[in-house]
Amino acid sequence: MLIIRCSKCKRKLLKYKKIGKGKVLRCWKDRIVEDYTIKEENFIKCPCGNRIGIDRGAFIKMIQPAFNYSGTVSSK
Repeated sequence: MLIIRCSKCKRKLLKYKKIGKGKVLRCWKDRIVEDYTIKEENFIKCPCGNRIGIDRGAFIKMIQPAFNYSGTVSSK
């Protein structure tokens, strides 16, 4: 389970079940366990106003410098 935080204010934004290794380029909506973000048009934002991603339907395309994450990755 990964904890995704805003890179500006360090606020917790998502609890996400990451499967496989590699960077977090997309967050699949069916794997998001907890969501503390704000949706504004197609943008996913932190309450501080920092844009962290773009809604693409089944997934959120993450904006790389806008967030940090920590936690463990599940193999399946």
